[in-house]
Amino acid sequence: MSMTGKPTHRLSFEEVPSENGTLPEIKKGTDADAADMTRMGKKQVLRREFRFISIVGFICILQSTWEGALLSNDQSLYNGGLAGTVWTFIVTWIFTLCMIASMAELASMAPTAGGQYHWVSEFAPPSLEKPLSYMVGWSSWLGWVSGIPSCAQFLAYQVEGLVLINNPDADLGALWQIGLLLFAFLFVTFGFNIFLSHKLPLAEGIILVLHVLAFFAYLIVFWVMADVGSAKNVFTEFSNGGGWSSQGVSCLVGLVTPIWCFIGPDAGAHMSEELRDASRVLPKAMMWATVINGALGCVMIISFCFAAGDNLDGILKTGTGIPVVQLLYNVTNSKAGTSVLIVVLLILQYFSAITTIASSSRQTWAFARDRGFPFSEWLSRVDPRWDVPVNSLLLCLVVSLILGAINFGSETALDAIMSVSNSALLFSYIMCIGCVRLKRWRGQPLLPRRFDLGRWGAPLNDAALAFLIVAFIFSFFPEDVNPGAPDMNWAIVIWGAMWVLAGAYYYFGGSKKYVSPGSLVKNM
Repeated sequence: MSMTGKPTHRLSFEEVPSENGTLPEIKKGTDADAADMTRMGKKQVLRREFRFISIVGFICILQSTWEGALLSNDQSLYNGGLAGTVWTFIVTWIFTLCMIASMAELASMAPTAGGQYHWVSEFAPPSLEKPLSYMVGWSSWLGWVSGIPSCAQFLAYQVEGLVLINNPDADLGALWQIGLLLFAFLFVTFGFNIFLSHKLPLAEGIILVLHVLAFFAYLIVFWVMADVGSAKNVFTEFSNGGGWSSQGVSCLVGLVTPIWCFIGPDAGAHMSEELRDASRVLPKAMMWATVINGALGCVMIISFCFAAGDNLDGILKTGTGIPVVQLLYNVTNSKAGTSVLIVVLLILQYFSAITTIASSSRQTWAFARDRGFPFSEWLSRVDPRWDVPVNSLLLCLVVSLILGAINFGSETALDAIMSVSNSALLFSYIMCIGCVRLKRWRGQPLLPRRFDLGRWGAPLNDAALAFLIVAFIFSFFPEDVNPGAPDMNWAIVIWGAMWVLAGAYYYFGGSKKYVSPGSLVKNM
C-alpha cells in the first residue's frame, strides 16, 4: 500500500484544459483537482473549503462510532449479549478497514460527489455500466436520506431520557411526542446546512476535539465509578434473545449495531468537490477517521459492557428508552452528572445529523446533475448566494419527514429505518468494490491514483466483499425468529418501494435522460 504526495502515473497538468484560473479563489483547488474535474467532465461549482483536519472531523463526527456504540447497542445486546456485542464490534471494525481501504483507492482515482454510482459507471463492464450505476445511485441516495431521520430519532430519544432521569413521573414517551421532537430536530439541522453551511469546516474541526475529549470523560466515569463486571461475562457470555437456531446466527442478526456505528465511510467522497487536493487528502482522511473511530469505539463498547456488569437486564428494560442513560445514572447516582454527560452526547449527535444531511444533499445533487432523478434540472441547481445545493437539501428534508412520520404509528420504526440505511449503503459498497475487483481479476488496468493498494488490492477487496454480502443479507432480518406484524423488519418494504419508483422512472423515460458519469469521462 502506498501513499505519497506525488501522483503515480499521473496526467501532465499542462496538457489538461482547466477552468481553475477563472474560478473565484474560494472555489479553486489544486492543479490535481482541476485535472480530476476535467477528466470526469464536471464543472466546479462548490467551494473547496475543507482541508485534512476538517474532513477527518467530518467523517469522524458523521460516523460517531463510540457515540453510536453507546446509543444503539440494545439490538446487539439482545442478539449477542455482552460477548456478542464486543466481538461483533471488533470484527466489524477489522472488515470495515478493508472496505475503507478499497473505497479510499476508488476515491483517489475519481474524487467526486457522486461516489459509488460514479465509480460503478467507470469500472463496470461497458454493457452494464449505465443500468448498474443508475441502480447504485438510487440505492446510495436511499441509504443516505434514510439515515437522516434515524439520527434525528436518536436525538429525540436522548431528550426523552434526559427529561425522565430528572423527572421520572413526566408523561413523556408517547409516539407522537417522539415524532414531534424528531421533526423539530430535522428542521433545526437542515436550517444549519442551508444558512450556516460555510461554517461547517470550522465546526467540524472544533467538534472533533469535543469528540475526543468527551470520549475520555465517559471512559473515566465507566472506569472509576462503575462496579465493573468480570472479564468472563464480557468476553465469553453470549445471549440469543431472538430465539435463533444458533448463537452465531443471533450475533449476525445483532450486526445491525456495529454496522450502524461504522456506516457512512463514503461521506468524505460526497464532499470531495469541496475538499482541496481531494485525490491525495481524501484517502488519508478516510483511513485515519476509521482508525481513530474504530479504536475509540472498541475501547468504549468494552468499557460499557464492563460497567453494565450483572445489571444488563435492568438497563435494557429502562424506562428512559436508551440503556446508556440508565447506566450513567446507576454509575454516577447523580441526576446532574448524568444530565451533563447526556447533553454532551446530544451536541455530538446533533452535529452528526448535520454532517449526515450535508453528505446526503451532495449525493442527491450529484445524481441529479447526471439526470438520475425526476425534476433533476431543478434539484441540481446551486444558488450562487449560498453555494450549497438548497433544492437537493429540500428534497432530503421532505423525504426525511415522510420516513420520520412512521414513528407516529410504530415503536419499531427506528429499527426499520436503520436497517434501510444500512442495507442500501451496503449494496452500493458491494457494487463499487465488486466492479473494481472484476477489473483486477480480468487483469485490466485501473486509473492513475495517488493512493495505491498495490498487491494488497485484491485480497482487501475480497475480504470487504465477503463481509459486506453477509452484512447485507442479515440487515433485513427481524430481531426475533417469529415476529408479529408490529415487530417485523419493514426495511425490505421500503427498499422494494424505492426499486419500484426507480424502475418506473427508468422505464418511462429516465433511461433516456440519465447520463452515466462514465460517458462524460475524457480519455487523457
